[in-house]
Amino acid sequence: MQPPRAYPSRVLFSRFWRSYLRPHLPLMGLAFLLMAIEGSTLGLLSYMIEPLFDQVFAPGGSGALIWVGGAILGLFVVRAVTSVLGRWLLARVNQTAAGAMQADLLRHLLTLDAGFFQTNSPGQLIERVQGDTLAAQGAATLVIGGVGRDLVSLLGLFAVAIYIDPVWTAAALIGTPLLMLPAFALRRYIRRKTMHMREQSGLRATRLDEIFHGIQAVKLNRMEAYQSSRFKAIIDQIIRAEVKTALGRAAMPGLVDVVTGLGFFVVLILGGREVAEGTRTTGEFMAFFTAMALTFQPIRRLGDLAGLWQVAEASLERIFTLLDTRPSGTRPAVSLARPAPGAPEIRFEDVHFAYPDRPVLNGLTFTAEAGRVTALVGSSGAGKSTVFQLISALIEPQAGRILIGGVDVTAMSLSDQRALLASVSQDAALFDETLRENLLLGRTDLGAARLDAALSDAEVAGFVATLPAGLDTPAGPRGSSLSGGQRQRIAIARALLADAPVLLLDEATSALDTRTEAAVSAALARAQAGRTTLVIAHRLSTVKGADKILVLDQGRVVEEGSHAALLAKGGLYAQLHQAQLRD
Repeated sequence: MQPPRAYPSRVLFSRFWRSYLRPHLPLMGLAFLLMAIEGSTLGLLSYMIEPLFDQVFAPGGSGALIWVGGAILGLFVVRAVTSVLGRWLLARVNQTAAGAMQADLLRHLLTLDAGFFQTNSPGQLIERVQGDTLAAQGAATLVIGGVGRDLVSLLGLFAVAIYIDPVWTAAALIGTPLLMLPAFALRRYIRRKTMHMREQSGLRATRLDEIFHGIQAVKLNRMEAYQSSRFKAIIDQIIRAEVKTALGRAAMPGLVDVVTGLGFFVVLILGGREVAEGTRTTGEFMAFFTAMALTFQPIRRLGDLAGLWQVAEASLERIFTLLDTRPSGTRPAVSLARPAPGAPEIRFEDVHFAYPDRPVLNGLTFTAEAGRVTALVGSSGAGKSTVFQLISALIEPQAGRILIGGVDVTAMSLSDQRALLASVSQDAALFDETLRENLLLGRTDLGAARLDAALSDAEVAGFVATLPAGLDTPAGPRGSSLSGGQRQRIAIARALLADAPVLLLDEATSALDTRTEAAVSAALARAQAGRTTLVIAHRLSTVKGADKILVLDQGRVVEEGSHAALLAKGGLYAQLHQAQLRD
């Protein structure tokens, strides 16, 4: 059964018009005028057929040859000029509207929380931002081209036909009611197949994203044939949907052809008899016949317009569904309160959080003192990374409170909360840009001296000096041009440049060799001065110097204290330490 439609056609068109077409109303109005002029030339051209046959082709009609021929030539010149200018203006409107739609989609997506991106793959979102907007961008052409040119053409041609003989005109339209039911059925069919095609296109983009980002795993596990077959299965689905959509779109002009042919047959019987009897002139019949013949292409295009609109409408529905998605949190746009300047205390009070498939934090309570180093340790799944995500506002607690500097984070805007943080994770995320851009992240307020100090402290200056372009060397996709240790050091330098009062370290030195780890650890120790630092550590040897160690188990703090005190206690921390020594 077809799923219920989220938006009626009129709502989709209204929103599309208000948001993306109305700002270009002057250009669209001019394009409409030009296409209306283009459309009206067909009616005038058919009207000129009567004097062509009855005056020019009549005995002694050479005197009318110049003005009739000149008029027909002028109509074709006007048609050519208005056609070129109208399509040029529509192309500007289409491209500008599609660009604005893509920018709005990305801007909106960046406001959504981490949970949204856990359930929506990058490939699907890329297809929404790119594929759906491109599929919908022709809507302006459909509306203006259909109404401004083809509908005006039909009105002009039918006006000429009615002027010549209303009875002939009614006879020509005798089969029109036969189009109603098939048109409605085809409209629903095209929309259904288009929605399926757009969904499969999202899966195609997702599969490509997974393959290219996991290319090493694909090759090492000899998955080339497997991944190719999965991709081919998706492509086959898209091909079938595309072909069925094309069939549905082609069926409507085909029906128009049949109805038009029926009308021509009836007119030929009626009009041919009257011309043979001498009650109508050959010029009148040819003018009428030309007018009706010229309606053929506008009617076909208008018939195809319904199918094209269904294609655009399916994409518009997906676009507006995404734009109407709201973040799950209720953070204020402007902070109601902010922590005092300086290193803040961080406190969790009975915090609960669960993913759909499992609980993670179960009443977590702890305090990370201001200006000191607090380490989080525990077995995998104990909740360490979830704590970092909560502090970073990537997810929101489902119960309990988080306070930074005595201020409940729910009173802070997301931007203000994240401005308090600088983080370095074990997965150093770099962009496919230069090293300089990866370090500055668009900031223009960082002087050369501060940049040089951060490069030196993070042990970046040494390896950058060996690169041909220095800091202007591209990092490659996800930093693939650098080694793991180099990526980690760039991320550390970026955190040092942030100069935030809270430092979050998630195995920040895990990818470094022994010598570089010692140097970077010293740099991080200097960076920790005057900051509240939280450290996630799997290797317990890296947190021996922490002011306080929190041992997490099943989403709760089960032990806390210094390294020496926890070893002496002989609890879970001591067991983890002994296990790592054995390993």
